[in-house]
Amino acid sequence: MAMTNVQEMSMNGEQPPAEYIVKECRFGSMDSSPPLADEIPIIDISLFSPSSPQYSEQAENHELQKLRSALSSAGCFQAIGHGISDSLLDKVREAAKQFFALPVEEKEKYPRAVHGGAEGYRNDVVVSEKQVLDWSYRLTLRFFPGNQRRLHLWPQNPNDFGYMLHEYATKVKLMIGIVFKAMAKSLNLEDNSFAKQLFGDQSLMQARFNFYPPCSRSDLVLGVKPHMDRSGVTCLLQDKDVEGLQVLIDEKWVRVPILPHAIVLNLGDQMQIMSNGIYKSAMHRVVTNAERMRLSVVLFNEPDPETEIGPVEDLIDETRPRLYKSVMNYASINSESYYRGEIALETVRI
Repeated sequence: MAMTNVQEMSMNGEQPPAEYIVKECRFGSMDSSPPLADEIPIIDISLFSPSSPQYSEQAENHELQKLRSALSSAGCFQAIGHGISDSLLDKVREAAKQFFALPVEEKEKYPRAVHGGAEGYRNDVVVSEKQVLDWSYRLTLRFFPGNQRRLHLWPQNPNDFGYMLHEYATKVKLMIGIVFKAMAKSLNLEDNSFAKQLFGDQSLMQARFNFYPPCSRSDLVLGVKPHMDRSGVTCLLQDKDVEGLQVLIDEKWVRVPILPHAIVLNLGDQMQIMSNGIYKSAMHRVVTNAERMRLSVVLFNEPDPETEIGPVEDLIDETRPRLYKSVMNYASINSESYYRGEIALETVRI
C-alpha cells in the first residue's frame, strides 16, 4: 500500500484516498458529531491525598464512589486537582505545536524504524492491504525506565523539549501513583494491589504526541480508529480549543468535552484484566476537523513486558469467577489484535 502525505493532502484540500476512508463501523455509527458526554465525571485527585488542604474523609469517600462508578461504566474521567500547573500544561501543548509546525524534512530526522519498534515520528504502520489508515501523525518516545530512552529520537527543536517532557512526565507519574491507590481503595483492596503489577521500577511510560491535520472530508476518515489501549492507565492532555476525542458508552459514541487544564484518564486493557472485569477499558476514537488541526499529548503507563499480570486474587470468588488468563507482554497481544481488527481482551478471556 503506497503511503500518502496526509499533511500535504490537508494543505491542498484534497479528497482522502481510498486507504483512509472508513467503509464500515464495527463499533457505533460513523457520525462524527454525537452528543457531549455527561457520563464522564470530573474527579478531584487532591481529595485522595490526606496532606491536601481540601482533604476530608467524607470528601474522599464521595470522590472514591465517583471514581468507582466512572471506571466501571465509561472507563474514564477528567482529572483536576492533579498538582500540575496550568503553565506547564500550556508549555507541553506549545512544544507539540512547535514540533509539528517544523518542515517535513526536519521532523523526519527522528524516524520510526520501518520494521519493529514504536518510537519516533511516523504515521500509520502498514501491516495489511485491507487496513484503514488513521488521518494523523505521531511522535512516540519512551520515557521510563530512564535507561531505555532513545535520546537520538528526542527533538532538538524546540530546544527545551526534553526538559519540558521530563518535568511533565515526572509529575504525571506521581499522579498515576495516587490514582492507582485510589482505585484499589475504591474496591476495598490493599493500596498496592494494582501498583505492584503495573507500577514497579521497570514499569514503562511512553509519551505520544499526536497531530491531526484538517481533512476536507472529516465525515469519511478518522484520526484514530476505535480501539482500547493496551496500557494500565492512559493520561491524555487534550487540545485546548479543538474537540476530537470520543468514547463509546452503551453502544453510542459521545464527545469528551474540553476542560483546558484537566487531564483525561482512561483505563486500558491491563487494568480491566487486573480488576477481573470490574473496571472497564475505554473504547475510544478520534475524529478529524474539516477546518482546524488538532493536537494532543498522551502518556501510557504499562508493566514491563516480562511482568506477568492477571486478576487480583481478592476480586475472584464464587459470584465473580476468574475472567482472564494471566499474561506476559500484553502490549504485543494488543498490537497484533488491533491491526487484525480484533478485540485483544477477547483473546485472553477464559
